[in-house]
Amino acid sequence: MMIVRFGYVAMSTVVKNASPSKTMTATIFSSIPDREAAIRKLERIAAENLHNSLRLLRHNRAHHIHVYRFSSKLIPLIGHDLLANWDPYPQLEDSFAELGAYIREHEMRVSFHPDHYTVLSTPSKDILDKSYADLDRHVRMLESMGLDETAKCNIHMGGAYKNKEESALRFITQFRHLSDRIRSRLTLENDDKTFNALETLHACEQLHVPMVLDIHHHAVNNNGDDAASLWPRISKTWENQTIPPKIHASSPKSEKDPRSHADYIHTPELLQFLHSIAAQTPRIDVMIEAKMKDEALFRLMGELKTEPGIELVDDATVMINNK
Repeated sequence: MMIVRFGYVAMSTVVKNASPSKTMTATIFSSIPDREAAIRKLERIAAENLHNSLRLLRHNRAHHIHVYRFSSKLIPLIGHDLLANWDPYPQLEDSFAELGAYIREHEMRVSFHPDHYTVLSTPSKDILDKSYADLDRHVRMLESMGLDETAKCNIHMGGAYKNKEESALRFITQFRHLSDRIRSRLTLENDDKTFNALETLHACEQLHVPMVLDIHHHAVNNNGDDAASLWPRISKTWENQTIPPKIHASSPKSEKDPRSHADYIHTPELLQFLHSIAAQTPRIDVMIEAKMKDEALFRLMGELKTEPGIELVDDATVMINNK
C-alpha cells in the first residue's frame, strides 16, 4: 500500500481575504516622498502576508492538509534595485518565528518555488547573480522560520539558450557554485518546454539532488519515456532524505491549451500514475497545481473516496492498495 498526502499552492479559494501575496508597485514606492515611511509600509504589508500565511496554515490543519507551498511574494519588492540595502528580516523576525513554530508543532511539509526568472542555466552573469540572490532570500525565509532542510525550494533547470546540451552543463557547473546551505534546500523539477523528466533526472543524479516529477509537464514534454518507468530512478534521488518523494499534479486546461493548468484535477489520469507506482512507493506527497487551489484538493478527495482500492486516511490523505 502507498500513503498519499495532497497539498496546494500559496492561495486559498476557500478562505476569504487571506492573500499572502499583497504587494506595492515600484512606481507607488517611488512616489512616496518619505523613503523611510515607504519602507515601513512595505514591512507592514509583509507582516500582513506572513499573518495570512499563518491563517492558511491554520485552515490547512483544520482540514488535515499536511503539504503546502508558500507564496514567493511574502516580502514585496525585496530584491528590487530600489531597495538594494533593505533588510526587512529584523522587523519580521517574530512573524517568521511564529510561522515556523506552527509548522514544527503540527509537522507540516512546506516549500517555496522561486519564480521563473531564477535561472541557473543562464549565460548572463547579471541574471546568474540575481538568481543566486533570489535563492538566498528564499532560504533565508526558511531559516528565519527555524525550519530544517526538509523545507525545500524547488526550481527548474531553465532555458536552452539555443544549445540545450551546453546549457545543461552550465546549469550543473553554476549549481555547484551555490553554498551548501542553499544546495541542501533545493529540488529540481522537469518543465513543460525545455528540460524534460529524463534530462532533469540526469542532472539530479549528477548533483545528488532530489527530483520533483511534474506529471503534467511530462505529458506535454517527453521523448517517449513513460513516467512510471522513470519512477524507480526518480524515487532513488530521495533516498537520503527524511521526507517522502514529492510530485506535482495538474491537468491540461484544454486540448488547444494543453500546457496551462485547469481549474481542477482530472482524477483518472492522476490515479493511473499513482496506481502504477504504488507497489514500490510506501509514501508520496502530491502538490496540486490546479487553479482552484484548496477547492480543487477538496473536490479531488470527494472523487477519490468513491474509487475502488482507495481508502481515506484523513481529509487530505489516502491509502492506495496495490493492484
